[in-house]
Amino acid sequence: MTIRTTATRPVGFPTGPGLTLAEAERRLAQHGRNEVAPPRSTPLHRRVLAQLRDPLIMVLLGAMLLTIAIGDHPDAVVIGLVVVFNTTVGVAQEVRADHAVAALSALSAPHARVLREGTPHEVPAALVVPGDVLLLGEGDIVAADADLTEASALLVDESMLTGESEPVDKTADDTVSAGTVVVRGRGAATATATGPASALGRIAALLDTGRDLTPLQGRLASLGRILAAVTIALCVLFFALGLARGLPWSTMAVTAISLAVAAVPESLPAVVTLALALGARRMAARNALVRRLPAVETLGSVSILATDKTGTLTEGRMVVQHLWTPSGTADVTGSGYEPLGSLTREGQPLAADQLRPLQELLTTAALCNDAGLRPPGRGSEMWAAVGDPMEAALLAAAARAGCPDQAALHRDCPRFAEAPFDSLRRRMTTLHHLPDGNVLVCLKGAPEAVLTTAVLAAPQELLDGARRQAALLAAQGFRVLAVAGTERLVWDRPAPEAEHGLSLLGLVAISDPPKASAATTLEACRAAGITPVLITGDHPATARAIAVRTGLVEDGSASEVITGPELAAAPDTDLTRIRVFARTDPQQKLDVVRAWRARGAVTAMTGDGVNDGPALHQADIGVAMGARGTEVARQAADLVLTDDELSTVVKAVEEGRRVYDNIRRFLVYAMAGGAAEILVMLAGPVLGLALPLRAGQILWINLLTHGLTGVAMGAEPATPQAMRRPPRPPGQHILAAGVWQRLLVLAAVVTTLSLAAGIAARAMDLPWQSVLFLALLAAQLGVALGMRARLLTRQNLFLPASVAASALLATAALYVPALQSLLDTEPVGWSGAGLAAAAGLGAFIAARILRGAFHRKARS
Repeated sequence: MTIRTTATRPVGFPTGPGLTLAEAERRLAQHGRNEVAPPRSTPLHRRVLAQLRDPLIMVLLGAMLLTIAIGDHPDAVVIGLVVVFNTTVGVAQEVRADHAVAALSALSAPHARVLREGTPHEVPAALVVPGDVLLLGEGDIVAADADLTEASALLVDESMLTGESEPVDKTADDTVSAGTVVVRGRGAATATATGPASALGRIAALLDTGRDLTPLQGRLASLGRILAAVTIALCVLFFALGLARGLPWSTMAVTAISLAVAAVPESLPAVVTLALALGARRMAARNALVRRLPAVETLGSVSILATDKTGTLTEGRMVVQHLWTPSGTADVTGSGYEPLGSLTREGQPLAADQLRPLQELLTTAALCNDAGLRPPGRGSEMWAAVGDPMEAALLAAAARAGCPDQAALHRDCPRFAEAPFDSLRRRMTTLHHLPDGNVLVCLKGAPEAVLTTAVLAAPQELLDGARRQAALLAAQGFRVLAVAGTERLVWDRPAPEAEHGLSLLGLVAISDPPKASAATTLEACRAAGITPVLITGDHPATARAIAVRTGLVEDGSASEVITGPELAAAPDTDLTRIRVFARTDPQQKLDVVRAWRARGAVTAMTGDGVNDGPALHQADIGVAMGARGTEVARQAADLVLTDDELSTVVKAVEEGRRVYDNIRRFLVYAMAGGAAEILVMLAGPVLGLALPLRAGQILWINLLTHGLTGVAMGAEPATPQAMRRPPRPPGQHILAAGVWQRLLVLAAVVTTLSLAAGIAARAMDLPWQSVLFLALLAAQLGVALGMRARLLTRQNLFLPASVAASALLATAALYVPALQSLLDTEPVGWSGAGLAAAAGLGAFIAARILRGAFHRKARS
């Protein structure tokens, strides 16, 4: 066991000797290491096998075996290279993403201070066992579920477990949970549960479920099965027809396999993988780490975005936003804990006499305060809270009001006594010496604990007005503090006895405000046909206020909010009717995601806490926060946002739609070309072209059109309308919504133009088979260019370059002696080249016309 003695930050409680080292070793062997979600490493061979199980890859493997069996080794090599490329890229992306997540995980490996044989020791959290006495201080991560035996002003942040944004006050005999964070005070606790038996472990158990296929994987698997059946049917049909006509079986076998390969867009896996990999790379540059390649496209299918509140829709930092005093109100500008901003009233700066009572209010709040502000540095680019975030927000507000800084206040008004906040009194009082020798009493606390005649010397009318104002602010989702103070000539009694006869200075309204981009982001979601849903563990008033302020729901729609206890009391509630969920537990978050999926929606879930893990895992696309997210959330997610910005998810949705559009565009192009090749072979003999194309020519066309050119289509930029249309229906086939019709029309056009060129060449006494070969290839390349969403864009110069390269290689097949011999071709002259160019131009024009008509119909 690795431990080291430490005397840092003693808690000063009589906690007893704790466990002996031998007993700790025995319990570690009995209960196991204190780990609930250890990183799992997938063996390389399993990753490779997962890639090879793709239906289209299996079709290609079958075609490769057949080409090897008949001795067609060049084609077998080409098909094999496609399979190797696809598998290598897919595995490499998964490994890279796992390594990046592991690096994030290493940043949050905690230690714990425990009492062993009467001496404090620091040990890895994984070695904490039940019965250990945990010594807790400010900033510590609680290493296990534990019962508090002692506590002094202990405040614990439980948001990663419960979603509650405000820290919770803890006293002796309360419990603390593993993974929560001590933000103030100190304590001692006896560990009761570790590893899988802890609260974290029980939540992690909900993650132990299998994953369904992503929408893209499901659609491609369905297409793969169809193409596999077509491939087998074509092989049998052409082979049987050839034998019936008395042709050699070997010739017919080569021709049948060549046509089968033409029918299967063998570069589809490479196109899909390249499109997903390029999307993942672009998303990484935009602060989104893709853990599984198919997740890129899945985002493009999302119709429901379930988001948490704290740190996603909100800044994740407490901020004073409104002030109320008996003489007037003010708004506080500024963000986070940065001490920059100002006080305004109805948007106008305050005069000196208006500012004075507000400064008195905030100076008192800054003195009655145990927090601090840490400036940027040491790995952080923002001001940060030291201690209770709410108290840090008061310090930032005091600086914005022009009050003296904290160091000057404590120098001029040193504290000599205090009554710390606790859950019974619900207020805090500090006593300070003033320069003139008097004593300043400063008090802050919950309005119901301060706005009483027992504490304040104020007329009943003023108290009633303050209570109404506090209730109004609380209903708007603010946490409200009342501040009071007075001067006394002398004071030599305990601080709690000074809590009477005070003057009411005012109210402070604090909240975790919405991010400036939140409303715009949610509006962009709605414009894209995505329904946002808020799921939080926070208070319903706070959840409703944030939902209204970000535009997630309209003001006054009280029926839009439901709490976890209300759901538990009404299990038959239609969860898809609700837009705001508050006070939810992990199982209820999971239920919400399942309810939407049962309705056929494609769900994305964002989260950062352990309580979000099960829902992240169950959603079609789980999105975890990388900067503040827990390890359980990151391991459960498909996408990790390194900037914790919801707007990054919207960018990812656009990227997913771009990927899916490119895949469908390639399918139309490739399958139309394959169908045209089959139709040419079937119709040619009827029109007097005995053997339209030889097997080698078919494979060469297939290689040039489905190879570089096909792969280049996967890098096309997004269409301008990508985020102004609704998500596609979840059950929609990849070739639905007019794609089949478009494919067949293009196949008919390419077939007609190619055969027309071949027939014209025969009439002109040209080498018609070579002209037909060149025309069929040129027509397919014309379709590739004609299908572009942005015809003259410079974002993907790889596509026109690959078309040019394919055209040059097609020409080389007619004039390079080695290729002439291999493919049985001959030069066609300028007349033949003109016929082929005309076929290419005609196909290009047809593709542009069809694209325009298709998109007009889709928008109507």
